[in-house]
Amino acid sequence: MGDQSSYENGFTLIEMLIVILIISILLLIAVPNMTKNNDVVKDKSCEATVQLVQSQVAAYQVEHDNLPENLEQLTDYIDSDEIKCPGDSEVLNYDSETGKVSRP
Repeated sequence: MGDQSSYENGFTLIEMLIVILIISILLLIAVPNMTKNNDVVKDKSCEATVQLVQSQVAAYQVEHDNLPENLEQLTDYIDSDEIKCPGDSEVLNYDSETGKVSRP
């Protein structure tokens, strides 16, 4: 009976394989959700940048009684790095006739 108790102290190979299988399944479920969340965060960040620049266009219009010809005229209001979506190299689109700012 003393010999049987020494065998009960560890895990069997089957038990370890089952645990590894369960962890693998959980990782397969979790990792795609994390990358999806990163895309959502990036998208929301770009939307916030568009709204920020749009509000600065409105501030420029109030101060100068006309719309800016391009976004570079807003340098007194925002940094030139802020007229791009975070992580994107393209400058936001701007329609000088309507004053509408949009994503690239």
